[in-house]
This record gives sequence, structure tokens and C-alpha cells, in this order.
Amino acid sequence: MRFALRAVAFASFAAAVAVAHAQGVIKIGEVNSYKAQPAFLEPYKKGMELAVEQINAKGGVLGKKIELVIRDDNANPGDAVRVAEELVSREQVDLLTGAFLSNTGLALADFAKQKKVFYLAGEPLTDKMTWQGGNQYTFRLRPGTYMQAAMLVPEAVKLKKKRWAVVYPNYEYGQSAVAAFKTLMKAAQPDVEFVAEQATPLGKVDAGSVTQALADAKPDAIFNVLFGADLSKFVREGNTRGLFKDRAVVSVLTGEPEYLDPLKDEAPNGWIVTGYPYYGIDTPAHQAFLKAYEGKFKDYPRLGSVVGYTMIMSAAAGIAKANSTESDKLVAAFKGLQVDSPFGKISYRAEDHQSTMGAFVGRTKNDGGKGVMVDYTYLDGADARFQPSAEDVKKSRAAD
Repeated sequence: MRFALRAVAFASFAAAVAVAHAQGVIKIGEVNSYKAQPAFLEPYKKGMELAVEQINAKGGVLGKKIELVIRDDNANPGDAVRVAEELVSREQVDLLTGAFLSNTGLALADFAKQKKVFYLAGEPLTDKMTWQGGNQYTFRLRPGTYMQAAMLVPEAVKLKKKRWAVVYPNYEYGQSAVAAFKTLMKAAQPDVEFVAEQATPLGKVDAGSVTQALADAKPDAIFNVLFGADLSKFVREGNTRGLFKDRAVVSVLTGEPEYLDPLKDEAPNGWIVTGYPYYGIDTPAHQAFLKAYEGKFKDYPRLGSVVGYTMIMSAAAGIAKANSTESDKLVAAFKGLQVDSPFGKISYRAEDHQSTMGAFVGRTKNDGGKGVMVDYTYLDGADARFQPSAEDVKKSRAAD
């Protein structure tokens, strides 16, 4: 009997401790493809850690410390939903963040909609996150595929090339990026022709056959959406076979250090890219971030670092504005929310929940065996040139 009473008392004590702990922290459930995409997500995780450290050093948010509860989704939409359910029901997180791949991001967005849980997507780039299929509970930080294509198309048009080929990973992100590029190019240059299309399995590009197929089509220019190991294989094979000789290339993401650095002495010259030239951004906001990041990790930041950092800073700002972690109050607070980021002030648009974070557009250069970005310009995501019209947004989100 005494044992039973002691067990009950202990259970009550443990429950009380758990409640007290929960009351003392704000738990952010983070779901991502850490094992599958380490090049981007290891720096991303460091960026989140820096943000948490800075927020908590100032007393946290609403008098509570921020705590990350991280799960790996194995780059699988089904696993993403499974761990999100575990974070919400068992860990009782206050909100969800994360996803790298667009298909896992869409799965988490649908989960957030069904469960009415606030979800801040840091990285998934498909336009369906915020436009077609966007929902009340999902917000997105990075500029999506339409925005990035819209930033690249003016430079592509200046090339005055008629015959284009495209190569992309054959899943949601790649399909979305190519669709946006084709639409915007045809509007800006009506005589453009797309003469070849290579859609490759994600992470399994057959670089030799892809390169040969593109070369056989004899395009004037190439639009590339490959990234990571697929990009490295494509560049190596393209260099070997002379695919890029006297041929323009426009490429999404290639200027990001996580993808440009591994190319080393194979880095291409003159590609028009979006990216992150951390070594040349001298604004006070970026210099403060760079100094703090290098001081903590003894390493330079990648684009993932900026995304992870800004995502957590956004979550903290939204919670502070809402004065709550309730999902519906967070949704209301995030509409029009302004946040200071390493790229300057950004905001989350009320009409589609997309942030106005922009991107750097420039050209690649092989600088003594290291790929860098040169002649770059920061294009602000708040610029109306890089957004669909309010009318189109309204139509695409009609089911929200």
C-alpha cells in the first residue's frame, strides 16, 4: 500500500515537473532532412542554434526560453507527417518549423492545415507552399521558385538566346521552377523555344546521358535547376564534354556556398545564378550576423545558416507580437509581421504568407580553384516585379 502511494505521489510529482517545465519554455518542433541533405542543413541547424542562443540570452520570449525539438524526416513525406504528429501530440510543441524538400514541405503544410497547427516553412521552394494550395496555417520564409525565376529572367532575356534547354530534378521543386521559368520567359521573350528537357531522379542523375542529350539538342542556353551532388556530377560531365563552352547557363541556387564550394576547381565561369556571397555583403545587419556566426562556430555561414537563423528569429518575433503561442493568434500576428534579418528587414505578406526575403543574383567565377559570385545584386522580395499579381494570388488561394 505504501509502495502504491509512493508511486502515485511520484507520478504526480513528475507530472507537476513536466507542467512546470512546459510553462517555462516555448517548444519549437523542427522537422527536416538532416541525414539526406547535410550540405544545406548542417549550417541551417547552426543558424537556428545561434538564433536560440541570442534570443534566450535576452530573456527569451514572453519570459520563456526557446527550445528546439528536432526530428529527421528521412526525406520522406510520410515520415515527415509521422514525426510532426509525434512532436505535436507527445512533445506538445507550440509550433512547427522546417522542411527542406518541397514534397516534405507540402506534406507538413497539409498536416498543419488538418491539425490547425502553425507551421513556418524555412526552405521548401515550390510555389504551392504559399500560392496554389497555400493554407491559413502555413507561412514560408525563402523566396519560392516563381520569385527566383522572376529574378533570373531579366538577365536571361539580356542574353538574347532563342533556343533553351532545361534540366531539373523530377519532383515538386524542379517541376515548379521550370514551369515558372518557362512562363516568365515566354512572356518576356515571345520567340523563345524550349528544345530539350531533362528531368532526372532526385539524387540519382545520370550525368553522362543527360549531358549528351542536352548537347544533341544544340541549345543556345541552358536553364539548370539541379543542386547538391547532382549539380556536381552535371558540372563535371558538362566540363568534360564541352557542354558549357560558348553556351550560356542560368542556374537556380548554384551561387550558394553549400553547392558552389564543393565544385572547387571545376566551378564554372559566367553562369547567371542566385546565391549568397557572404564574403562581400557589407551591410551592418549582415556584418553583425557574420561576426556572431564565425565567432560561435569558427566557420563561415552558408545560405542555410541565414535561413535557419532568420526562421527562428521570425518565430520569436511572431510569438512576441501575438503575445501567445496559440496557432490562430500566431497566424494573425504573422500577417504583415516585420523581422530584422541578415539581409535587412523582411515582412510576411498577409495575402499569401510569403516573406519578402530576397536573393542575390550574379555570375559565377572560378577564382583560383574556388567558385565565387561576382557582379551580384541583392533583389528585394518586396519588389512587385518578383511577385504574381494580387489577383492571381487570390485565385490560386481560393480554397484557403
